[in-house]
This record gives sequence, structure tokens and C-alpha cells, in this order.
Amino acid sequence: MVAQLGEKYSLPLRTSFSNTRGFFIQMKLEGGVLPGGKLPEEFIKKNNYGFTTVDLMKMNDHCEEALKDIFHMSYVVVSRLMSDVCEHIHCLYKLSDAVSMLDMLLSLAHACTVSDYVRPEFTDTLAIKQGRHPILERISGQQQISNDIYISEGSNFVIITGPNMSGKSTYLKQVALCQIMAQIGSFLPAEYASVRIADQIFTRIGVDDDFETNSSTFMIEMKEVSYIIHNASTKSLIIIDELGRGTSPEEGIGICHSVCEFLINLKAFTLFATHFLELCQLQTLYPNVENQHMQVQHVRTEDGRDRVVYTYQLSRGQSEERNYGIRAAEITNFPSDIIEEAKTVAAKINQKLWHYSDPDTVKQRAVYRQATRLLQTARNSRLDPESLRQYLKGLKRRYEAELQSATESVENEE
Repeated sequence: MVAQLGEKYSLPLRTSFSNTRGFFIQMKLEGGVLPGGKLPEEFIKKNNYGFTTVDLMKMNDHCEEALKDIFHMSYVVVSRLMSDVCEHIHCLYKLSDAVSMLDMLLSLAHACTVSDYVRPEFTDTLAIKQGRHPILERISGQQQISNDIYISEGSNFVIITGPNMSGKSTYLKQVALCQIMAQIGSFLPAEYASVRIADQIFTRIGVDDDFETNSSTFMIEMKEVSYIIHNASTKSLIIIDELGRGTSPEEGIGICHSVCEFLINLKAFTLFATHFLELCQLQTLYPNVENQHMQVQHVRTEDGRDRVVYTYQLSRGQSEERNYGIRAAEITNFPSDIIEEAKTVAAKINQKLWHYSDPDTVKQRAVYRQATRLLQTARNSRLDPESLRQYLKGLKRRYEAELQSATESVENEE
């Protein structure tokens, strides 16, 4: 109809549509139609006219009535379909459950077949040899750095330190993923895996403000840690990444120290990553605390600058790195005078780190660890009498060596 009108009046007409007007006619002026071929200068919108006709209005009404009929017919058909489906909805639920279970089992079987995975054992110890991050290994397509995981009743609280970007958060997520994979029946990316069944997994990872509830990073941290404290049990797996970084260092250290002491006494398996090196002194107070750190290497570049190389390798003991935040600031071209002032202030603060150790505490720690090893052997050992005798002799030698090494370390500090 619009094309016929355009031919009838020799006008450049075309059909347009809007949700409010429906179909209407639009005309673009190209000169010769209006006096002078243009509108007066005071009009802002030029060259386009929009209008309709009685016939076009009737056709819009017909279209609207037809759409209403279609919507009504569709509603009737869908309602009848839903009524029929509801009688057999239980079958659909069972079908979706079966398909999802089949998909999960097929995915696990495929991962275990094409990957170098091992079948985990279920004991009272979380021990994974040369474990890898399952997702990172798949998406990177490269051989990942593997790390051991060992948490037992004798060392159920592990404090992890290390510079930024050294792999602490990735390691924590790796432990949680391996725990979940084991408990859903999957093999694990490792050379050997022993897993203790956890009743719950609690995590405190990430830094985000919540604008909807007007909660800062620190407030979110406190809410999440409070939930962990009130709901965790001895059989839980707890993973906390850099608690207390949303407030001042003094308050952060105090809160972290008290939270750590609560979780240490709870005896839940806990991994606690932190930049507060003061917390590493908990190992001298509690025999079930163990310090571990992510190793880094220092390489001298051609221009004489010291560059940090991340190995992503977990080792025993606390991190010896200092001022790695200042080194990161140097990379971002901070002014040199600001960097030097920061190093001076940091050096003064580091001299005041709390340290406590004495021979009695060291001896109690060694005795506690030896006792827990003997308990684990009694519960889980499958050795024959002669092999068990040799293993116990090895435990004795290990205990004596640890006791001697710790005592010498205390004497050297004195």
C-alpha cells in the first residue's frame, strides 16, 4: 500500500514501524517537494516526515487484533501442555537427574582416562603427592608446577606465606578442588592421594566491596569468618586467604592471631595464607602449626636491577622475603625518593617483629608430632610385622633428629 501511494503521488515513501505507533509512513525530502526544497531554519529535524492514513490505521488495528488472537491461542496451547506435563513431571525430574549424573560420570571418566590422575584413598590424613591444579592444568595446556599437600592431626594448621603473585591463592584453590573431586568420586591430578572426608568446606577468598549492602571489604571478611567460626567442626576443611587486609595492620594482626588460635584449638584442617609474618611465630607456641612458604628466586638483570622470579614451589618454613610489596611498587615506576622512604620505614618496623622460642616449647612440639605419627600408624598401617618394626625405628630416628635440630636452632638464636 505504501509503495502504491509513493507511485501515485511521486513521493519517496517508505514503511516504518515503532512499538507505540505501529506501522506508519515515512518520507525523506530530497528537494523540490517544499518551497525552496527545504524546511525553515528554525526547525531542527530536517528532511524526514512521518504520517499515516485511515487505511493504514485500520491495517494496524487488524494486526493488533491478530496478535491478541495469537497470544490467546498460544496461551491455551501452552496451558494445556503444562497441564499434561505436570502429570508426568516426576519422570522429567528423574530424566534430568539421570542425564546430569551420566554427564558427570562421563566427564570424570574422560578426565581420568586421558589425564595422569590417581585414585585417592580415604584415611584420616589429607596427603597429596605432587598435586596439580586440575583447571589450570587443562586451560593452560602446559605442564604445571606440582606441590605436595600434607595435613594431619599432628599438623592440622598450615600457615602459608610468600610474596604477591607467588601462587598462594592458586594453591589454596587447588586443595579445595582436590577435596571436592575426591568426595564426588573422581581421580585426582597427583602421583598419590590420601583424603580425609570433610563434612563441610569453608573458604574466605577474594577482596570485594558489597555496594548493595554498603559493606566494605573488612566487613565482608568479618561476616564470612564469623560464619566459619560458628559452623565449622573438627571434620571441616577451612581455607582462608589473607584475612585482615581490609583494616589497619595492628588490628589485622590481632584479629588474625585470635582467629588462628580458635581454629588451632578446633583441630579442623586449616590452610591460612597471610602477609602478616608475625603469625608465623604461632609455630613456636602450638605443636600442630606448621609454616610453609612459596619460594622465589632473585635474578640480576643486565641493567643491574634485582628481579624476582616466581617458582610457584611450596617449601617448609616461613618466607624470608621482605618488602616484596615495595619491589612491586618499584616495577610500576614509583618515584625513587618514595621507594627509599618506604624501605627505611619498613626496616624499622621489621626490627620489632615478635619472636618467642625456648627449649621446652621445642621439645613439647617434637613429642606431640611423634605421638600423632604413632597414632596415625596404629590406625592406618597395613605393613607386616617386620616392615612395621623398621618403620617405627625410622620414626624414632626422625624424632631424635628433629629434637636435636630444633634445640640447636634455639641455642643459635640465643
